[in-house]
Amino acid sequence: MRHMGMSANTSVTLKISDPTDGDPRLLLSLVDMNESDRASILSSETPAPTGDDDARTDGTNNATKTACFKPPPYKLCSFITVEPLILLTNVAVTTTSSLTTQYIYEVVSAEVGYNGSKTSGCSNVSLPLDPLQEEVDTLSAHWNLYMNLGVFSVGLLSVPLLGSWSDIAGRRPVLLLCSLGFTLQALLYILVIYLRLPVFYFVIGKVISGLFGDSNILMAISYSYVADNIDEKSLTLRLIILEACLGISGMVASIIGGEWLKAQGYLYPYWFTLAVHLTSILYMYLFVCESIVPDKSAKLFSIDNYKACWRLLSRGGSVSGQGGRFQRSRLWLYLLSAILIMTTNTGTSSLYVLYELTSPLCWGPDLIGYGSAVQNIAYLVSLLALKVMQSCISESSIAVMGLISTILGQVVFSVANTTALMFTGYVVSLMYIVPIPVLKSKMSKMVSPSEQGVMFSVIGFLESLLVLVSLSIFNNLYPATLSFMKGFSFLFAAIVLLIPSGIFGVLHCLDKRRDHRAF
Repeated sequence: MRHMGMSANTSVTLKISDPTDGDPRLLLSLVDMNESDRASILSSETPAPTGDDDARTDGTNNATKTACFKPPPYKLCSFITVEPLILLTNVAVTTTSSLTTQYIYEVVSAEVGYNGSKTSGCSNVSLPLDPLQEEVDTLSAHWNLYMNLGVFSVGLLSVPLLGSWSDIAGRRPVLLLCSLGFTLQALLYILVIYLRLPVFYFVIGKVISGLFGDSNILMAISYSYVADNIDEKSLTLRLIILEACLGISGMVASIIGGEWLKAQGYLYPYWFTLAVHLTSILYMYLFVCESIVPDKSAKLFSIDNYKACWRLLSRGGSVSGQGGRFQRSRLWLYLLSAILIMTTNTGTSSLYVLYELTSPLCWGPDLIGYGSAVQNIAYLVSLLALKVMQSCISESSIAVMGLISTILGQVVFSVANTTALMFTGYVVSLMYIVPIPVLKSKMSKMVSPSEQGVMFSVIGFLESLLVLVSLSIFNNLYPATLSFMKGFSFLFAAIVLLIPSGIFGVLHCLDKRRDHRAF
């Protein structure tokens, strides 16, 4: 309680709620006060809204989210928030991923005594597969599997923990932890290259980044950050802008990484990734503000963070008008669709480099870089497609179009035996990014603003869980099917994607029928 005296016949009583409350309110009791004094009190105690503060209103209550709780030392324009962080981090992550796959392939080739340049398999596709090449493919695929198992196994625990904690403690601490994990991983990889350590240390590096959430928590918290500040009408577009940041950074990294590796080897590109991760930490500190009111008493290692995820799944969201069993089933179906799409994309993307390195394609670092760059153009194409078509057809229909594009692309990859056909597959699947932002936007609208971190961490958690299965399947299916169809893994992915296509279609028809009945 606080008292302010201005005159003998004037008394003011101010009651201020707990500052850790997500919706701080100021209750004023003004007795015998003239208008000028009242205006002075109100202007001094209640800050005027600024153009930098966006408000997002929950559909179930009228709580207002503050766009910037704690201003950073420096401020960019209000439209730019976590996008540069995603750009910088993904440049380093994409560069590291491609370089690591190629480095492991070279090390394994040297260990088994294989030298592709001594064979004619790349110039004559009718020759049988070299047994040594098959062994290198198998071992390299298994090392890719071990690295992904390392990051995702620890991510099963860290992603929901950090995501739920961010709803209470704030988004910035989690983003800083994530960047720290990537920095430690980059340092270890430099030591591996410099000291010629066994490739097993790459697995340890993946485990380290997984403890800090890796890319899953980076994207989950970035989505939550945007959802904190953006209204529902613009949410889908802003989420796909985040996805487009992935594409732009991936395209740049693919071109730079391939050419740089060809010119100077592995060590300098890895030093570059370390510098980029350090720059990300600096950007976070200087330019990114906190989007929620943090509770300093929030505990990171608490079972309540996991319970929040379970409550969300068992309740099925708290904002949408439909409730009960139907609402819960809808959320589960959306989650299943997102998981299947992301895991098939992850499973096949882990094979692209191996598929392109070996016969009959036999690409070098430069072609691998250009191929990845063309694939990453899909992010920009998806952004443009959503922006153009959003006013004409429903978001669900756009997502189905994206799934059809992905399925056709995977079918082309499965039979690609020339460079032209491989690039055709990349072009055909240019809309493969669209379904994920649409799904995440739909799920974000089903939960309250205070559950955004939980929602997106649940997506990351379930993605990690099924990615373990997916990578096990794809990285074992690829070497197992080399003898009769090298691209069978891509054909299998196309078949799996028919499931979310059906889910989208059924839910869209149910929504149209319900709207017709309501009308």
